[in-house]
Parts: sequence; structure tokens; C-alpha cells
Amino acid sequence: MKRTRYTKFQGDFAGGIGLDDLMEALGDFLLDSGFHDPWSEFQELNGDHTMENLREAIKQVMETGDFLDEEMQQQYDEMNQEQREEMLDSLVERMQQGDYIQREGGEATEMQGQAGPGEIAQPAPPQGEVRFNVTDKSMDFLSYKSLRDLLGGMGRSISGRHDTRYEASGIESSGSSKPYEFGDVMNLDVNATLSNALQREGLSVPLNVEYSDLVIHQSEYQSSCATVVMLDCSHSMILYGEDRFTPAKRVAMALSHLIRTQFPGDSLHLVLFHDSAEELPIQAVARVKVGPYYTNTREGLRLARRILARSNKDMKQIVMITDGKPSALTLDDGRIYRNAFGLDPMVIAETLEEVNRCKRSNIVINTFMLAQDYALMQFVQKVSAMCKGKAYFTSPDRLGSYVLQDFMTRRMKTIH
Repeated sequence: MKRTRYTKFQGDFAGGIGLDDLMEALGDFLLDSGFHDPWSEFQELNGDHTMENLREAIKQVMETGDFLDEEMQQQYDEMNQEQREEMLDSLVERMQQGDYIQREGGEATEMQGQAGPGEIAQPAPPQGEVRFNVTDKSMDFLSYKSLRDLLGGMGRSISGRHDTRYEASGIESSGSSKPYEFGDVMNLDVNATLSNALQREGLSVPLNVEYSDLVIHQSEYQSSCATVVMLDCSHSMILYGEDRFTPAKRVAMALSHLIRTQFPGDSLHLVLFHDSAEELPIQAVARVKVGPYYTNTREGLRLARRILARSNKDMKQIVMITDGKPSALTLDDGRIYRNAFGLDPMVIAETLEEVNRCKRSNIVINTFMLAQDYALMQFVQKVSAMCKGKAYFTSPDRLGSYVLQDFMTRRMKTIH
């Protein structure tokens, strides 16, 4: 008789590590925003996406003692230096094959020494230094994790579409029935249609069904929405001893994942605002870094309003993620007026005038406020009240718990 003997698998150590778990553990390194946090385990790497830094980040994850289970941690501790290097090579190769990262050459270019939108200028890397890009697949995965972490404390799932008080003919029959009218979706209520025909014709075969007998199911009318996520990347987002920008990116990533997966009929755009404002692909949100900029909120709102004006959606909204302090203004001649001290009356007046234009265009402004300054909170409250939006007040370290002020219902509540 043939027998099969089962023994413990002694295969590749790297093969036993889940890439999803590894990507989650590397999240802070991959989403680095330029904030010098002395308590970060990846602080010495400066957020520079070189292959050598990636290997070092993986090594630090392995050595924390929290990532691996007890048995694998013991195996790792027993490895010599050569075995660890081979393990790191294997993990990096798996990440490339799994399309989590994309290797790029290390040829230095002039652009590498210049600052792009939402970035701090960095010196060009040495010749031959190999770098990597985080792929869209990784961005989608990190967005999902951000959404899970952000909503994990609420204890409930998110509804799937924008419900309204109206009903219409459609495929999903959740409303009442109505007589068929030309142009309606033929979602036929068979029982009601046959009943009408029987009442008119009597019980006979064949049964003659006429146009007036037709009855259709109605479904709840669900509206579509155009959303612009406005992300503040001014220098104040990493001042005052805390990193507000990385949590802001996590909120933007969570919102983008939520809208793409739960509201597939919606459109989503990303606007980065600082000294000025520009539109970026939504997939680029995790790669954005804070810059030495002021906060031109008016220009961000103006660009967002123009984007929404091109959409044909029933609902239009701006989700603004900021620390709330407008400090710059684009003048009529194109120059940038800046004032970092206090809430400049001219800047505030022009910003609120742009809020008024959004209101006249039926655009709702919802704000995530990542600061606790009283004057800034008053400004955000005024913006939300003017557009009958919502204001979410939280701190960077407590995104799962925030204060929601709803200016439609005039209520304030704390959400955990």
C-alpha cells in the first residue's frame, strides 16, 4: 500500500510572508509626507524611495518583533547576514512580480532636483542609484486599509448609493407599482398587469393584454454625485510638532476608495491647493508630499468649482481636507499675496466670496478639519454653514473618532 508522509515545510522563508501584510506594515514608509518625526521607525530613511531604503524598511519591520509570529521570528533571528540579504532580495522580487512596486533606473536628471506640485525639492540621487515607484495597485490597497482604519471604530457598514426621496422606474424594484408610461424601463409587474387584463377581458384564453393594462415596478431614484477632494499641502500641515498631512492623505485615500467602490456612478477628482492649485490624478494622492507653501484656499475652491461645472451629475460636492488657515490669495494680475500671520481680512473675504459662488452653483462643501485652533474652527464652521455642508473636527491621531457638525440638521455629535 502506498503511504504519504507529511512533514513540516522547510521552504523559502520569504514565501511564507504575506505581501498584503508587508505592504500594510510599510504603509508609513510608503506614505511619508516629509514630516521629520523622531518617533517614526522609518525616520532615518527620509521617505526616499530607493531600493536600498526599501530593503532597510523591510528589515526594520522584521526586527520590530510585532510583524512575524513567534516561530518565524525565531527563524529570522537564527539567520546569518547572507541569508537575510537573500530573504530581502526575494521579498523585493515578489513585490515587483506582484505589481506592488515598479523598479526604475537611477539615472539622475535635472527634474529630480526640482520641486513639482505638492513636493519639496530634493537633491538628485547619485548616478546609478536604483529607485522604485509605488504602483496603482499598491495605492488601491493602501486606500482600502485607510478606509478600514478610518471607519473601523464606527461599528457599522457604509450604505451603497445616494438615496433620495424620489422614485423612478428601474431594475431594482423597491418602490410601489405604477401604470406604464412611454419611456419607462420595462420592469413589468406581471401580477398587476394580468389582473388588469382579467378584470377587463374576463377569464378567457388567449388573454388579450392591452397597453393600458401594463403596470411596472418602481425603484428608488438614486442620484449620482460629482466630488472634488481638495487636499491642503501647505507647510502648516507639518508645523507645530505634528504631522497633519499624512492623516490628511489617509482621509483622501479612504474617501477615494469609498466613492470608487460604493458609488460607481460618481465622478471623483483631486485638487491640490497651496500657493496656487492644480488638479492631479486621484491615484497620485498617496505620492504627494507637503511643500514649503502657503494656503490659497480661494484658488482651490475656484478650480474645484470649474471642474464641477463641467460635470452633468445631479449632486456636486467639495470635500476639503485642511488645517483651515487661508494665508494666500491670487491677485487679478496673477501675483500671489501671502500673509502667514493670523487670518488676513482680505484673504478671508475673498475666500468667503468664492464660497458664495459655490453656494450659487449648488455645490456643497464638506470639510475635514485637522486642527483645534478656535479661530480656525470658526472659519470652517462659517464655510460649512454658508453651503449647508458638514464639518468634521478631529485631530491627526484620532481620525476614527471625530466631531460631526451637520449644518443641514443643525446638530452636532461625536462619532467613534
